[in-house]
Amino acid sequence: MSRMSRFPVHDDLTAPEGSLPVLRGALASAGQLPNVIGVLAGSAAALRAYARFRSELRQGSLPAQTLERIAVAVAAHHGSEPGLALHQRTAREAGLRLDEIARARTWQSGDEKEAVLLELLRLAVAERATPPLHLHEEAREAGWTDAQLLEALAFASIEAFTAIVNVAGDVPVDGSVEESRRRHAA
Repeated sequence: MSRMSRFPVHDDLTAPEGSLPVLRGALASAGQLPNVIGVLAGSAAALRAYARFRSELRQGSLPAQTLERIAVAVAAHHGSEPGLALHQRTAREAGLRLDEIARARTWQSGDEKEAVLLELLRLAVAERATPPLHLHEEAREAGWTDAQLLEALAFASIEAFTAIVNVAGDVPVDGSVEESRRRHAA
């Protein structure tokens, strides 16, 4: 039996009026929405903030594979099943091999440039510690710009927010809500 979210997973038929413009825009561009978006629709302010933050980060300079490594690491750190399911799939679509996805779950990479970035983020996100200056310098020497380091921190923070909502709300893995709705309708 499928889990039920602690928060309603809204769609364009059940969402509060203030959330409808963002939900409809997201539906038009993505088709099916992740359950976390449906949950965030319960607060128009939270949904708008989330959508704006994600929209700005999409215009950043980090490669898709880097973003997926970060997303997998953050979801694994927080124990977010929906986040892991989504990002393990999108990481494969971005061209990451299974071994590299497995490494990302523990903030590691077989690529030296990616590994130093993930270690810096691990300290900042998972350990909530100030990364040592030498690690910041190593990241720069590996080829990361300050802008990219800031984007990586921003992306890790929105992925952490997503994971926190998924975990706190006991949000089911995407697709399971529809399956549950069909069973209740039968």
